[in-house]
Amino acid sequence: MAAPEKQTLGFQAEVKQLLQLMIHSLYSNKEIFLRELISNASDAADKLRFEAINNGALFENDPDLKIKVSFDKEKRTITISDNGIGMSRDDAIEHLGTIAKSGTKEFFSKLSGDQQKDAALIGQFGVGFYSGFIVADRITVESRRAGLPANEGVRWESTGAGDFTVEAIDKPNRGTDITLHLREGEDDFLSSWKIKSIIRKYSDHISLPIVMQKEEWDEEKKDTVVKDELETVNQASALWARSKNDITPEQYVEFYKHVSHDFGEPLIYTHNRVEGRSEYTQLLYIPAKAPFDLWDRNKRGGIKLYVKRVFIMDDAEQLMPVYLRFVKGVIDSADLPLNVSREILQESRDVKVIREGSTKRVLGMLEELANSDEQEQKDKYATFWTEFGQVLKEGIGEDHTNKERIAKLLRFASTQNDSDVQNVSFADYVGRMKEGQDNIYYVTAETYAAAKNSPHLEIFRKKGIEVLLLTDRVDEWMLSFLENFDGKELTSVAKGDLDLGKLEDETEKKQHQETEEQYKDLIEKMKTSLADKAKDVRITFRLTDSPACLVAEEHELSANLVRMLKAAGQNAPDSKPILEVNPDHPLVQRLKYEDAKFDDWSNILFDQALLAEGGNLTDPAGFVKRLNDMLLSMAGK
Repeated sequence: MAAPEKQTLGFQAEVKQLLQLMIHSLYSNKEIFLRELISNASDAADKLRFEAINNGALFENDPDLKIKVSFDKEKRTITISDNGIGMSRDDAIEHLGTIAKSGTKEFFSKLSGDQQKDAALIGQFGVGFYSGFIVADRITVESRRAGLPANEGVRWESTGAGDFTVEAIDKPNRGTDITLHLREGEDDFLSSWKIKSIIRKYSDHISLPIVMQKEEWDEEKKDTVVKDELETVNQASALWARSKNDITPEQYVEFYKHVSHDFGEPLIYTHNRVEGRSEYTQLLYIPAKAPFDLWDRNKRGGIKLYVKRVFIMDDAEQLMPVYLRFVKGVIDSADLPLNVSREILQESRDVKVIREGSTKRVLGMLEELANSDEQEQKDKYATFWTEFGQVLKEGIGEDHTNKERIAKLLRFASTQNDSDVQNVSFADYVGRMKEGQDNIYYVTAETYAAAKNSPHLEIFRKKGIEVLLLTDRVDEWMLSFLENFDGKELTSVAKGDLDLGKLEDETEKKQHQETEEQYKDLIEKMKTSLADKAKDVRITFRLTDSPACLVAEEHELSANLVRMLKAAGQNAPDSKPILEVNPDHPLVQRLKYEDAKFDDWSNILFDQALLAEGGNLTDPAGFVKRLNDMLLSMAGK
């Protein structure tokens, strides 16, 4: 059934919300609309080049790709035209009426209503085509996809309110014309000088020529007159192919905004030409803010692949490992074939070399920041770690070749500091280790407060031994691949039988043996009482204030990891923990002389230990009853 000549359709709910927020929040930076629309036009040309590699007929006898910008003072319109891939009717409805971007839900949940803060968030999210509504109260799009007949063009039009119209038109030339009907008060943009200055400021790096009609001064009319001749406004050469000496920092920043669709500036970038076994150019950026879809490991990468300056694909995930999925930029190979496919990329030796070289380059950038003595560089690394640290940790398990380099970049919270800021490296820790200390100690928990207040830390505080506080969800997984650093074994303070080695003197060890002998009968009695809950019960000297704590066997999953696996719906072993009791605590000492309520008191000690490590009681009501009975008995009631 043929589509109706003109049809009115509603915007996706998220589009309506974004339009309202964007128009108000980004109004102070209105000129970015031109950058966004030119960027889209450039992408359309890149896509045509790529599809035409295998189907040259798509060029339709018009192989010279370009972007044209024009304006009409009388009609108060600005038009951005390209002869790129174009859109069909279905394309227009899909691309201009909906937002199909991962992280959309999270993006909207973070909006606060504060225009300044929301502007920064909207910048991260990217607005593309919709930025035109910042200056226009109506937008008309006329387009035809390359390869379709002239009578299958489409006109899309909207006022940016709740709906849009689409209708079929005749369009002899492929590509897209976007006409902005300016709002009242936006006539400043109806100026050749104004438009050219915006193009040179934001879009000079675009490799396509951006053309406008030439103007010259007419002495008789005392005004500028428009000529039929076109002139190129930008440099129209691939920025990454230029010499670094010919590129300004501002141009690097604007190119980043183009490839990433981010409104903010990048944190750092690197631009290199690599020669040797494989020849390629890389221009790679690390953003200053994490994108909303950072945790989507199935998301395509942020690297655009070119071959001899011809665009191939804009999501070449094979060129960067998954744990570096936040990296944006361009890689231009001189060796790959122009008809390269994803399958070829997966098997290509040249791609493997590029991937390895680019990974090392990114890690090198991070090392320069992390190891710098300059405060500005240190601050940049702190920013990077806050935004992307958890993702970098994935590299410990995924990139064996660079595991040691990545380990040196890791940062953690620590008992050395009084905040949850993760700024302690393994090297920092090792440099502060006490004489005779052989292990790097750590504790894992779901929150910083739970880690900081863990009873397992008590003996370490008493002896002044630093412990790393690990609270990221990825930490438990990461530690399964990282057993030591610089020859120092990583040791959980909540696993196994605590052995401080040389940090304990012979007198302490002898006292411990004597105490264990004194409490031998109590421990055996508790083992019987808690047989259904605890794998074992033993005296501990890791506690100084708490009466008891739970520990796991050396090679078992930690209680924290078991809880996370179950919360994620995954199978986890139901192994019983070990209960360790503090012989110096009054409750444990009282237990030696308790007969009638021995089982209740033993269960209370176990349940308290379980709660202290963030666990869930299997019988909360039973715990409350026992605790109340104990309190009443101690009060003489």
